[in-house]
Parts: sequence; C-alpha cells; structure tokens
Amino acid sequence: MHPMTLELETAANQENLRRVAIDPVSRVEGHGKVTILLDADGHVHQVRLHIVEFRGFEKFIQGRPYWEVPVMVQRLCGICPVSHHLAASKALDMIVGSKLTPTAEKIRRLMHYGQILQSHALHFFHLSAPDLLFGFDAEVERRNIVGIAAAYPEIAKQGVLLRKYGQEVIRVTAGKRIHGTGSVPGGVNKALTVAERDALLADIYQVIAWSRDAVALAQKLHLSNVNRYNSFGAFRSHMLSLVAADGALDLYDGALRARDENGAILFDHFDTRRYWDAIVEEVRPWSYMKFPYLRALGPERGWYKVGPLARVQNCDHIATPFADAARREFIDFGGSQPVHATLAYHWARMIEMLFAAECIKELLHDGDLTGTELMAPPGERAERGIGVIEAPRGTLIHHYRVNEEDLVVRANLIVSTTHNNQAMNEAIRQVAKRYLDGRKLTEGLLNHIEVAIRAFDPCLSCATHALGRMPLAMELIDSDGSVVDRLVKGSDAC
Repeated sequence: MHPMTLELETAANQENLRRVAIDPVSRVEGHGKVTILLDADGHVHQVRLHIVEFRGFEKFIQGRPYWEVPVMVQRLCGICPVSHHLAASKALDMIVGSKLTPTAEKIRRLMHYGQILQSHALHFFHLSAPDLLFGFDAEVERRNIVGIAAAYPEIAKQGVLLRKYGQEVIRVTAGKRIHGTGSVPGGVNKALTVAERDALLADIYQVIAWSRDAVALAQKLHLSNVNRYNSFGAFRSHMLSLVAADGALDLYDGALRARDENGAILFDHFDTRRYWDAIVEEVRPWSYMKFPYLRALGPERGWYKVGPLARVQNCDHIATPFADAARREFIDFGGSQPVHATLAYHWARMIEMLFAAECIKELLHDGDLTGTELMAPPGERAERGIGVIEAPRGTLIHHYRVNEEDLVVRANLIVSTTHNNQAMNEAIRQVAKRYLDGRKLTEGLLNHIEVAIRAFDPCLSCATHALGRMPLAMELIDSDGSVVDRLVKGSDAC
C-alpha cells in the first residue's frame, strides 16, 4: 500500500470568514463533502455535510413492472443490498395482498440477520477498529485493516470470519452474496436445503462466541476512554426505530416508536403504513439529501437519529439472552438518561450483531426453514405499498404506487443515512468546534471529522473500506477566494 501524501500550501491573507472544504468525503455512498466556515480568529461559524450526487432511483424505476423492483432497487448499495431487497419486497407484499407463509417470513428474516451480521462486522472491524485501537491521530499507515491484522491478528481474524459467515447466510437465502434474487412479492423463491442448514449450524455457536467477544471489546474501548468517548461529537436528539408489538427490538418488522432526548416516548406503535403522518422530509438547497423531521415537532426541533444507538435504547428488551444482557449493561451505563455519545454507536452496533447471531441460531433450529410453501396466494390488490425495515444503519422506508397495468408510477425511498442527515451534521459541528478552532490543518484533524461521520456507518464503498483509503482534500480559503492552507490525502489504489 502506498503511503499517504500530504501537500500543504500557505497564503498570507487570513481575514474575514474562511471556508474549510473536505472534498470529497469518500466513505459515504456516492460523493459528499464537508464545509466549515471560520472567522478571523479561527472560530467555527458553520459546518455542513453535503451529499452532492443525485442518484435518481425514485425516477427511473417508474414505468417498470412492480416485480422487477426488489432486484432493481438493491443496486442502491453494494454493502446493504439485502435491506433494500427486503424493504421493496415488503412493500410489494401489500400491493399483491399477500400474507407470507411461515417458511417465507423465516427465510426473509434469516437473510436479514445475515445482512446485519456481515455489515456490522465489516463496519466495526474494517472501518472503525483502526481508529479505536490505534487512536484517531495514529500513523495513517497503521490505521487500516492491514494494521489491525499485524497488531491484533485474532481480532482481525474474527472480523473477517464473522463477515464471511453473514455473507454465507445471505448466499443460501438470496442465491448469491451480493444482489441476490431470493425475495419476491408474496414470498421467496427458495428455502434452505438440509445440507445448507447443517453447514450453517456447524459454525453458529462459534459465531455467537465471537460476537460476544466483539461486544466486550467495544464496551472495553468505550469504558477505558469514557471521558473522550462520551464527549466526542456528542449531542442530544430524539430517537426513532421500529419495535415489536411487545416493545422488543425487531429489525425486520414492527411499528414506529420515537423517544425524545430525555427518553420519554413521543409516539408509540405508529403504523408504518401512514409514516408520512409522523415524518416529513425537508429540502435544503445545499444538499441532494433531504432532512427528515417529526411532523409534530417541526423542522427545528423534530430531527432525530436512527440506527443501533437509537434502536438499542428505544426498545424495551431484546428477545435473545446474550444480547439482552449486553443491552442492560449498556442502559445501566447511561444511568437515568439515554446515551447520546456518538462513539457509543460502536458499542450498540456490536450488541445488535450479537442479537443477529442469536436469531440465526434460533432460526436454524426451526423446521420451517426447509419447508415447501414459499409463496402465499395473492389477496386483494392494493394501489399503494409501504415496506419498512431496520437496515444496519437505521430505519429504511420504501413506498410505491402501482397502476392497473402493474407498472410503478411513484416511488419514495427514505434511507437510513437520510434519517441521520441532521445528526451527522450536528456531530461534525461539535467535533469541528472542539478540534478545529485555531489549529493548523493536519491529517489527524481530518480524521477526527471523519471518525464522527464514520460512527453513523453511512453507506460506504467496499473496496475503499477494506483498505482504509480516503481520497480527501481540505482547503482553507479566505473571503476573497485565496487559498490559505491546503492538505491532500492520496488516493492511489493499493
């Protein structure tokens, strides 16, 4: 791997407001940048995360037959395609009026837990562990999965094998590891064979043990750096997620629950089929990504966060024993208040990974997985379909309208990273105020800002992640447009 290169340029004029631009931030799905406005004394006035790529999926699936949608929309992402695949399928179940058979629902759940397992393992071990184990300012040459393998070989091995197992679960349920075709409107197109089930059973207890180790590692890292972890990019906000009918954590199905920043419930068991009565999307001119908020509170007070940190605290309990015990320790850590530390996302994420592993174990002992009733008979046809699921990064909403000719005429997708848009902006604002004010630009400073974004696990590029490469530029520009300072991180392939 080529070492990162730094290029610095200086200029004399540092009067009035100056703009710091990180462009691009490559560890998000597509292209994004961060801009920070500083006054003459170097104090932060404004910080924004811009998503500047227009994807257009909501438009170009219009006019396509509805049964193509679950396969098409998963091309949004190469890391969490299963989440889009299943959210679209759930929406189209409503269109065709089907109630899933036990085999179909359990196959889909198994597929989803495999997705949660592999995605959380990828994010923690490949993307976050280098920062958490070596430090945010560590040498860039070490701060990647190769560095982890050299310094912590057992941790690196566990991360690779956990992800591999999750991908194998996806393969046997969806047909292939990435962009499979297993879920269709009204059911699934394959069940597990006895041989596939037994192969997964052979390793699941080791996977659970490794997942417990991962929870312990994330917890230890947080508690051993508690002052820094609790303050880094921290902010208070509302939380949103799905919960089961009994209030348990449910990543595949359920109704919406929102809590305020103090943990009080704002609304509970809100029907996802009327999500627009609870959630509104605001458009801002400087980003293609929308800004959702809770309708009852308005755009200024109603923004929230989603994902593991919200889900683990929003539910009343977790239905699997090891994950529930880990959740109780997490809740006890917060005392009487919710945990709002941005870096606590990592601890909560590993609790969810453990939950997914335990759910896989339970499903593998269920005879319905090898059943033969894969498709439910169609019921009363509907014009509108809404599918909501908890993707690895947070709540994911797919909403479609289909005409009498079976063609999609409208689509609205609210992805997890969109829900977290304002929260990510708030996190980088806090980090910039604390670490950027009056300081000279360094690679370590850039990494602090990216650590805050990375904690939310926004959709990422697999090739970039595995090697820890980040083509990134940061410029300090004064009010007349002159470059005051510039730093560039190399993007050579490894």
